[in-house]
Amino acid sequence: MKFTDLFRRKTKKGNSRKHRARTAPLPAVVDVSTAPLPEQQIQNALARSLRIAPQQIVFGCGQSVGKQRDHNEDCLVAFTINIGSEGNSYPLGLFVIADGMGGHQYGEVASAAAARTLAGHLLRKFHPTIMDGSQSMDEPLQEVMRAAITEAQRAVLQAAPGSGTTLTAVLVLGQQMTIGHVGDSRAYAIRANGRTEVITRDHTLVKRLEELGQLTPSEAASHPQRNVLYRALGQGEMLDPDIFTTQFPQPGYLLLCSDGLWGVVPDEHFARIINEAPSLTSACQKLVAAANDAGGPDNITAILVQLLG
Repeated sequence: MKFTDLFRRKTKKGNSRKHRARTAPLPAVVDVSTAPLPEQQIQNALARSLRIAPQQIVFGCGQSVGKQRDHNEDCLVAFTINIGSEGNSYPLGLFVIADGMGGHQYGEVASAAAARTLAGHLLRKFHPTIMDGSQSMDEPLQEVMRAAITEAQRAVLQAAPGSGTTLTAVLVLGQQMTIGHVGDSRAYAIRANGRTEVITRDHTLVKRLEELGQLTPSEAASHPQRNVLYRALGQGEMLDPDIFTTQFPQPGYLLLCSDGLWGVVPDEHFARIINEAPSLTSACQKLVAAANDAGGPDNITAILVQLLG
């Protein structure tokens, strides 16, 4: 996707004498706030189907070590910004989850190195466009994502040799999502009607056997080796991530989570928990609590994202 027109500077109109007009100071207006909208006000506006402008990305997140682990090997990054002008405003969001591989040395080091390195690479790419409206980035977003994952792979190999991590990253630009994925953390589309769809594909041996028709979904769900990965960052020099672009689920939500959530709480429960929560942050906390209530066998991380406008 080209960014030539992404943050276009507004052309100044002529200011010759014949176009000038005297202006009086605007009257003072009381009870006006420029603070960010509180969560309840956003939800009230959505309930009344009011249009929100400019278009913006909001999110909540939740994390827990779980009930059976003594340290957290998950790492998350969540970032959003709006840059633009009237008629040319685009929200940008970056959301990343990395799950260090349990049983490997320095799993938490691997996940942090992967998530931070990928986020840093992408933000450096966008920095000129964000800071200077005359700058544009013509490199395809999928290639930018691929380069970021390659850099994250090198960082993991250097920072935590012998370890590994999953990595699921979503770059949201307007209504478009570019996703980079390795491992078995997941991205879901939670539709407004409650339908839940897994967007990513698990890179596990059991999932591969299911895709080949050698296991049924129910057999795969209870298989003792269901968490064995055949693809992860830090495991060998060669890496083949899944990279694709799709539409943001609107109306609806984007959910990123580690297997500490989806492996314990059934997918069909996600929409109910989210829809009953008063805010995105509360929804994430309730998802984490549901995983802990089910035994919390692993670290739990969730990011819930909504596109408004």
